[in-house]
Order: sequence, then structure tokens, then C-alpha cells
Amino acid sequence: MGGRAPGATTSSLAAMGWYERWTAWTERHRFAVDATVVAATGLWVVLGSAGVASTGAYGGTTLRAALWAAALWAPLAWRHVRPVGATAVVAAVALAHVLAGVPLVLPGDVAILVVLYAVTVRGPAWAHRAAIATALVGSALLTLFFYLVMGDVSGAVGIGLMGAVSAVAVWALALMRRARRETVEALRDRARRLEVERDQQARIATSAERARIAREMHDIVAHSLTVIIAQADGGRYAAATSPEAAARALGVVSETGRAALADMRRLLGVLRSDDDGAAPRAPLPGGAPAALDAAPGASSGAAPLTPQPDDADLESLVAQARDSGMQVSLVRVGAPRRLPPGAGLTLHRICQEALTNVRKHAGPSPTVTVALRWTDRAVELAVSDDGRGAAAAPDGADGPGAPGGSGEPGSPGGPGFGLLGMRERAALFGGTVTAGPRPGGGWRVRFAMPLPAGSAVVDAPADGAPAPAPGPAPVLAPAPAPAPAPEETTQ
Repeated sequence: MGGRAPGATTSSLAAMGWYERWTAWTERHRFAVDATVVAATGLWVVLGSAGVASTGAYGGTTLRAALWAAALWAPLAWRHVRPVGATAVVAAVALAHVLAGVPLVLPGDVAILVVLYAVTVRGPAWAHRAAIATALVGSALLTLFFYLVMGDVSGAVGIGLMGAVSAVAVWALALMRRARRETVEALRDRARRLEVERDQQARIATSAERARIAREMHDIVAHSLTVIIAQADGGRYAAATSPEAAARALGVVSETGRAALADMRRLLGVLRSDDDGAAPRAPLPGGAPAALDAAPGASSGAAPLTPQPDDADLESLVAQARDSGMQVSLVRVGAPRRLPPGAGLTLHRICQEALTNVRKHAGPSPTVTVALRWTDRAVELAVSDDGRGAAAAPDGADGPGAPGGSGEPGSPGGPGFGLLGMRERAALFGGTVTAGPRPGGGWRVRFAMPLPAGSAVVDAPADGAPAPAPGPAPVLAPAPAPAPAPEETTQ
């Protein structure tokens, strides 16, 4: 994901015009191209400088002019790969031939303007400032030289002014080219950073989706298999003495298995690409899956994308626990609110996981109370039982009912992934999960979550009972209310 596909470079090159492809090739072979150009033009420059010197203009012999021209022109092969070094060499050679009594070597001195342009476009800021200053100083030296040698003030000033104007014009043109080059480089760098950021966001979204799927798979599999195993064992023991009880147990097994299969197909259906190859979308905040558009011509065997369960489905969750043989009561306090899908799913899954842990660790025939309390600013869920609690055997169980909560997830005697999943779900919405033993036996799991913004009050509770008037909170559990727990383990 973080790398670019091999075909991307080929397709991008194919989309470029001939000029762009030529420019890209020359940038990759910069020194070879420059050396070839310098070698091809060097012969003309050397011969031309020797020819001008042969006329007696500007002093010097033909051989000396040819040598100075070669020394001026050769460093141009490095003007792009080493602009500062090439400019320094050309400036030193130009100053040397002036001091040697050869004020001008034409057309060899054109190399001064060439390196001035190159260092301005590609070199650091201090280098092109130093280069233009050196060119202006050289123009002043030419003026002084011609005045001292020829005694013609107007001619000397004209030559010096021509050199200064040429240098300034080349420098200004190079500055515009430099600005455009810096703009293009800035845009390329921004595009690279955006590409890296896009890849990082894709990896983050993928990791979040994997974590969400792992939590959902754990909740579906752990809850359903716990019910199936318990009912299968009960049905096996009751088959000989109570065929009706065994038949009811098998019915619960069948119903739970079908529900788990439907949940699994719904979850995996989100991962299935449609016929057009569309990828699944990233999850919404809070772990709720993003809605997917129905693919035209999708397979008829695809699982329907039904809504995820939420807090309104607690009654059916409790009813399913009752059908499996548990003594469960549901108590609601306060005016219920309409939670967003992600928050409602979090509350439902935490309650489901707590009931699953009761089946696994509370022992035979526990009495369980599920208490849902709504306040103006938060919703609180408490799942309490009077079973064995922390005294349960350390058989590698996961969840808050297992002793030894300091182990690694999934390790024998450790908390497994149940409590870890509850903690992760609660943290997504700023909630907390606490779990600990009750005095006198049993276990209690508490979940508290601030109400998300926009949680509207529902007219009546989901079970049809009128909401009690505000006042002191009643006793939530039907069993005798114990004293407050002395310590609870915050997870």
C-alpha cells in the first residue's frame, strides 16, 4: 500500500509528451548531456577566439587566446551538477586572463554569462549573489583596463556598461527561472507528502477496520458458542430423563447458531467486493461500519446488510439469555435516549460480553441483573451476578470473571480478549469499564459513557414501561443489595 505500483510509472511516462520525456531523460543524464554539448561547441569557441585574436583585437596571440578559451569553456560541463565549483573556476580564469593582459577572449568569455545563469538557477542564494557581484566587478575592471590602455573614456565606459548590462539581464532571467523551478519543486514535494499521508491514512483505516472486525468476530463467536456449548451439554444430560428439556435445549442451539451465522454473514458481507471491484469503505467513528451502495447485479447469495444491534435490542439479548436457562432481569432507570449507531452498538456488545462471561465463570444457576440507568449527561450499564465470580477456576477463560487479570490477552489465566474488547469499545466514546467482585460472592461489570451530542430523549422506554420520575435511584438488582464494593479493577 505504501509503495507505488510498477505500472504507475510506465503509465505516467506514456501520458507525457515528447518534450517532457526528453526533459526527464536529460535530467537523469545531466553531466553526459552537458559534456556532449560542451565538446560539440568547444571546437567552435576555441577556433573563434583564436580567429578574433589573429585580427589583433584586444591583444594576445592566437595560441594564448585558444588556450584561454578552452580553459573558460571546459568547466561548463559541470555547470549543472557542480554549479558553484564551475562558476568559481570560470571566474578565476576570466580574472587571470585580464591580469595577463588579455582583456577579452571572444567568444570564450560568453562562458561567464552561461555559468552565471546556471548558478543562479541551481545554486544556493549566496552563490548567485556572489556571482553577479563578481560579474559587475569584472565589468568595472574592463572599464579601467580599456581606459588605461586605450585612453578612450567613452569606449571604455561603453565596453564596461555592455558587460554589466549583459550580466544583469542574464541574472534577472535566471531569477525568474529559479522562482519557477522552486515553485515546481514545492508542488512536487507537496504531492509526495500528500501521497505519503494518503497511504498512512489508508493504513490507519485498514488497521481500524481490522480491529473493529476482530471485536465483532469475538463478540459473535464467543457469545454464540458459549450458549451453544452450555445448551448442548444440558441437552445431553437431560436427554435420558427429560426429553422435553433436551428438545428445548436443541432448539436454543439451533436458534443461536442461525443467529450467529446471520451475524457472521452480515459482517463478512461488508468485506465482500461487488462485481465492479469496489473496495469496502472505511469504518465510521465509533466502530460502526460505513454504508455500502448496493452493487448492481450482485450475487443473490450475498448477506443482507441489516442494521447493527444497539441499546434498543437489550430486551432481546436478555430474552435470549433467559431462553438459555439463566435467571436474568432487566431494570431501566431514567428517561432513555436515542444513541448514535456506534454508541448503541458499544452498549449492546458490552452487555453481551458481560452476559457471556457470566455463563462461563459464574457457575451453575446464577441470578443476573442487567441495570441500565440514564442520566442527563451519561448512560450507565451494570451487569451483576451472585455466582462464583473471582473464585472461578483459572481454565484459560477470557473476560472479567477470570482470575488473574494481569496476564497477556488470550493466555491461560489472563483476561483474554473479552475485557480488552470492552475497554477498547468504551474508550472510543470516552467511556470507562470497571469490573470487580461483589462482597459475599458474585461479580459486577460497570460501564459508563457520556451521552454523545444529539442524543434525543425517547418518548417511552423500549419495553413499554413508563420512565420513573427523577429522584433517588432505586435498587437495581432484585437480589438483596450488597454494600458498595471495596475495590474494583478499572480496565
